[in-house]
Amino acid sequence: MLYDKVKAACKTKGISVSALEKELGFGNGTITKWNKVIPSVYNLKKIADFFGKPIEYFLE
Repeated sequence: MLYDKVKAACKTKGISVSALEKELGFGNGTITKWNKVIPSVYNLKKIADFFGKPIEYFLE
């Protein structure tokens, strides 16, 4: 799942999901909701850019 990929990337970088949300200007719980809701391309691009990975990495 997308959320699990983001969570794993956060763990690797030593940042919590909630800290990532704050850093990128997302509302609390935005990324957690990605278990059930597909994020906008804009938000997914922000995540990919933050981690220096292509968007496809998070969609696999």
